Amino acid sequence: MNRRTAFKTLALATGTLITLPPWMLSCGITDKTTHLSSFSPEQQHTLASVADTIIPAGNAIGALSVGVDKYLQKIFDDCYEKDVCDNIRNKLDTLESHTETSNGTRFSNASQKIREQALLDFLISEDTKEIAALIKTETIRGFSTSREVMVDYHGYKVAPGHFYGSVKVNS
Repeated sequence: MNRRTAFKTLALATGTLITLPPWMLSCGITDKTTHLSSFSPEQQHTLASVADTIIPAGNAIGALSVGVDKYLQKIFDDCYEKDVCDNIRNKLDTLESHTETSNGTRFSNASQKIREQALLDFLISEDTKEIAALIKTETIRGFSTSREVMVDYHGYKVAPGHFYGSVKVNS
């Protein structure tokens, strides 16, 4: 047996085993929920507030509790063209500034009633109507296709486990 080759293999295996536990600890579930977004932190907060305004929590689950805000960031970054994303970011900034000038408070910090009125104004305005409708549609889609809603309210089974493939057919 070649001692040098055996020693190199043993040293490599030992080094790998020593670094494995810290490496596995750094791969937590929170890493999968974090998305490197092109939205600024203020825009992310505004987008979360918009989702919370459209589908508030109330007594049941809301848009934020199922992660619709993260869904919106990811779908806008990954599935829409850059000019649409830029337009969304600009309109979110416009929504913040419009709410601040008309009500004296930022959209993110405003009450539910003020946010609802600002979104209604946003949906009526000619230059923001298209983006507001897009955000509203994607918010509803993200909420209605979330795991919690599908399993708890629609009775969807993720892995049903039963399949009756052979059924007698009477002719």
